[in-house]
Amino acid sequence: KVKPQLEEKEGKKFDVFTAVEFKTQVVAGTNYFIKVHVGNDEFMHLRVFRSLPHENKLLSLHSYQSSKTKHDELAFF
Repeated sequence: KVKPQLEEKEGKKFDVFTAVEFKTQVVAGTNYFIKVHVGNDEFMHLRVFRSLPHENKLLSLHSYQSSKTKHDELAFF
């Protein structure tokens, strides 16, 4: 659900977009920190926010880090 948001921010399409690891942080909703394989040896770390159910909002891409590798630690940011 956040792939189109990332593609818009990056200005390009991703043929490969596979989550390989994630962590969560509970706030007034949930932050998901997701390591995504985007092709070749390239990975991106995404921070996705899911609001509380009663707010009835869509998942949103809060921020991301590009130029990551498979072995880069997925950390809170």
